[in-house]
Amino acid sequence: MLDRTENIAAAVDNWLTQFEAALAEPDDGALETLFHADSYWRDVLALSWNIQTINGADAILKELKTHARRAAPSGFAIDPERRAPRKVMRAGTNAIEAIFKFETGVGRGSGIVRLIADLGDGNTLKAWTLLTELGELKGFEEQLGTARPRGNAYSRDFRGPNWLDLRKASAAYADHDPTVLVIGGGQSGLCIAARLKQLNVDTLIVDREQRIGDNWRKRYHALTLHNQVQVNHLPYMHFPPNWPTYIPKDKLANWFEAYVETMELNFWTGTEFEGGSYDEKEGRWIVTLRRADGAKRAMHPRHVVLATGVSGIPSVPDIAGIKDFVGKVMHSSQYDDGENWNGKRAIVIGTGNSGHDIAQDLCSSGAEVTLVQRSPTLIVSIEPSAQLVYAPYNDGTLEDNDLIATSMPLKLARKSHAMTTEKSKELDKDLLEGLARAGFKLDFGEDNTGWQFKYLTRGGGYYFNVGCSDLIVKGEIALKQFADIDIFGAAGARMKSGETLAADLVVLATGYKRQEELVRKLFGEAVEKAKPWKSASAPSGALARRRNCATCTRVLGNRACGSSPAAWRNAGSARSIWRCRSRRSRKGFCRATSGRARRLDESTN
Repeated sequence: MLDRTENIAAAVDNWLTQFEAALAEPDDGALETLFHADSYWRDVLALSWNIQTINGADAILKELKTHARRAAPSGFAIDPERRAPRKVMRAGTNAIEAIFKFETGVGRGSGIVRLIADLGDGNTLKAWTLLTELGELKGFEEQLGTARPRGNAYSRDFRGPNWLDLRKASAAYADHDPTVLVIGGGQSGLCIAARLKQLNVDTLIVDREQRIGDNWRKRYHALTLHNQVQVNHLPYMHFPPNWPTYIPKDKLANWFEAYVETMELNFWTGTEFEGGSYDEKEGRWIVTLRRADGAKRAMHPRHVVLATGVSGIPSVPDIAGIKDFVGKVMHSSQYDDGENWNGKRAIVIGTGNSGHDIAQDLCSSGAEVTLVQRSPTLIVSIEPSAQLVYAPYNDGTLEDNDLIATSMPLKLARKSHAMTTEKSKELDKDLLEGLARAGFKLDFGEDNTGWQFKYLTRGGGYYFNVGCSDLIVKGEIALKQFADIDIFGAAGARMKSGETLAADLVVLATGYKRQEELVRKLFGEAVEKAKPWKSASAPSGALARRRNCATCTRVLGNRACGSSPAAWRNAGSARSIWRCRSRRSRKGFCRATSGRARRLDESTN
């Protein structure tokens, strides 16, 4: 049917026209004819003031009608400024995919509809997936292009403060507090602050490091990003087109500094967030900050955003006998360079990205290295296998590709990633077979969904092979299983076989504690137990790990996205993070994790 569609745009336009008319009708009759029985509607704040995915035509009709009456959506039309309607394959299904625009009573939005033929209804094109996403609130548009700031405050008043005077006063917060306090100056923190800046929302970033970008600059010497430059852009300022495919850590750190200066973001370095609580009466948070000179500052922001990433509190396991070891023991976060360990013996415990990279760095520096595996690990070659999930970003615009990624319901995304994993396994067949012969225990993610879902659900458990796996196969890096270690002693690890694995250095590449641990440390046990980043009825175990990773949740019965105290965990586009700013939002406690420039070099193994 799709191949016989003479005019794809006309088919999409016809569906959108019928859809808008059906939303306005009092009954569901017309709307029912537009959706497949097994269809999906994903709403990102546009109609429901929530991020939610509804599956099944009956459930979609009920929800759409309920929210449409309040939101009053209209003006559905193909967006001529976005990618044209086209034929695509998503999750193994051929479909017509189109980006459209629309309005509601309070905002403007974009969406994606995917149409497939209903074989049981005369091959009529019906919606398989539908996305509606709020792009902006009317009256609160971003100050871009012709709406850019004019600078009248300083360009026409020769006796008043100039631009630099105003910037210094804005960042000093001598006589006022920010509306939003962002804890953490990495990718997510910069992205959300930049977006809020364009909305004229007074925002301050605080970070304990002494220099902007130190969260990357201080990482181990050989580190580069493990995903490619085109999927790591920050808002408004894309990386230059001549940048390397894989960005070195120091280059990225320096870009962060330039970004903060160019985007005029307020940023306090050397500042520790010591804790906070919420004042119900005043509708604000009470937080304490400790500056680099030891001075403390109390602030009362309306909203707090935790942009601390997945690499917060190091996870240091209690390994039997490790305190008796006379050599050096360090967590991977403390590791810098292998040159000091030339001619020495090293044990690296953990087989995620950090463990492998550190083992390879030590080996190349002349150390005798043994890598210790604690649990099965997903291995994928950095090219081309690891990059297959980013294939849509190799062409088209960043905005369109972000919207496409956001539009995929979790169930279909998992199916798509499982298909990609099978392709990766075939591409890496020789490497994986070699690792298995060496005794390396492999896995491919829950339900075969691959490395990215491992990242989204646990923050690690995989390695992008840049050479270490080959060294293991060749025997140049030894491999042991943690289960075969009996106890550590002064000289190293005593194996259950009776032999001693001598060492001068033990590196614990054992990842980081759950993000809830940091919440407990900063806000107390009561806030952590409330789990504001989850639904009050969130399931546990494997089902919880499969929950949609880009979810703004309703908490403790509150209706409004962003209310008492709503929180964010966003694993998709960084652009989506800032949109949780409904008119009804009163109490803000947010947990932001950007899908851009993710820290792909840490492991929980």
